[in-house]
Amino acid sequence: MINIRTLDCGVRVITDRTDYLQSAAIGIWVKAGSVDEEDRYAGVSHFIEHMMFKGTKNRTAKQIADDMDKLGSQFNAFTSKEATCYYAKTISSNLIKSTEILLDMLTESLFDKHEMTRERQVICEEIKMTQDSPEENVHDMISEAVNRGNPLGRSIIGTPTSLKRISRNVLVDYIDKEYTRDSIVVAIAGNFDEDEICSFLEGRLKRFSPTKEKKNHQIIPYTPAFRTKVKDIEQAHFFLGTESVTMTDDEYYAVTVLGNILGGSMSSRLFQSVRERKGLAYSVYSFNASASMAGAFYIYAGVSHDNLRKAIEAVKEELLILGREGVTKEELSKAKEQLKANFIFGQENVASKMFSLGKSLILTDNVKTDSEVLEKIDSITMDEINKTAVKFADPLKYSAAAITNRRFDIKKVMQG
Repeated sequence: MINIRTLDCGVRVITDRTDYLQSAAIGIWVKAGSVDEEDRYAGVSHFIEHMMFKGTKNRTAKQIADDMDKLGSQFNAFTSKEATCYYAKTISSNLIKSTEILLDMLTESLFDKHEMTRERQVICEEIKMTQDSPEENVHDMISEAVNRGNPLGRSIIGTPTSLKRISRNVLVDYIDKEYTRDSIVVAIAGNFDEDEICSFLEGRLKRFSPTKEKKNHQIIPYTPAFRTKVKDIEQAHFFLGTESVTMTDDEYYAVTVLGNILGGSMSSRLFQSVRERKGLAYSVYSFNASASMAGAFYIYAGVSHDNLRKAIEAVKEELLILGREGVTKEELSKAKEQLKANFIFGQENVASKMFSLGKSLILTDNVKTDSEVLEKIDSITMDEINKTAVKFADPLKYSAAAITNRRFDIKKVMQG
């Protein structure tokens, strides 16, 4: 059963205990991501995440890794647009010990200047790796296009130039301002003693400042944008994207279902049309990506350079058919069952459960039970899904980004 409690220090803890398991996952979530950064220090949230693993007053970087390995724990961290999460998955008997290591990282990290210099270079290599992965690169391009001028369009990883500006003082100041008790959520799933873990957390999280200044992020009205990058690669990659709904919007589940119908499985419209009937792509899919302040709906395909125009036209054709003919009862029923199955599969994994709990609470201040989520999916009607389909069926509303080995006017193809 899901339980939310607020510690005396002000940190919220959300738990979901399953007695018959022998494992547990814990995530310490901080509501601080790329949306909270100044442009000149883009990537600072991600930089801090990396530096948390580089040594504390009590452990060297190697000792952090060794101590987790001795417990058999899996641990890592990630930075997103709106939050940073430090997490561990372990056997239940080692949950407290694993949590102690995470808290040591968060409260006692040294942020050594020499380590920062090395890690800055590591992140620059990470940037190069992303640029060498066309699918990731073009996804970043479409995200920037759809969120042009908005905080969500800011790069999570930053740039070599912005990374050079991030000094130790910048890191420490950012943590003081953003890593506050009212912006921290601890999510725990699996088999554990709730009172024991909460008591352990209480004294160690007091190290952070109590509150931070609330931000009023400005979302600029969306207008389509277009970008093409010429690069010597074997295959062309493109993304189409348009504005979508927030995580708390009433239409969220309908848009998620639509993403499945259009390109979420092997029987989806885009897969059957673009890949199976026309043979234009090996990989083609669509999905909804909602954040707390905005959202985006994306369509991707990887195709031969010669077929780039044909593939985009094929996607546009499917969008027009969607708007003209709507969704069938069979498609809606099938998509519902697929999404329910995927959700249930995730809830039966302690790490996935923890991620779901933490993300929902820290970004929306609300968490739905399993039955509530399943009911939301089941309750979508034909009228609702077809009203939603019309909103996402106009190709002229989509931004587009492509990476190919030749000059390509993607704006002309999209608006022609």
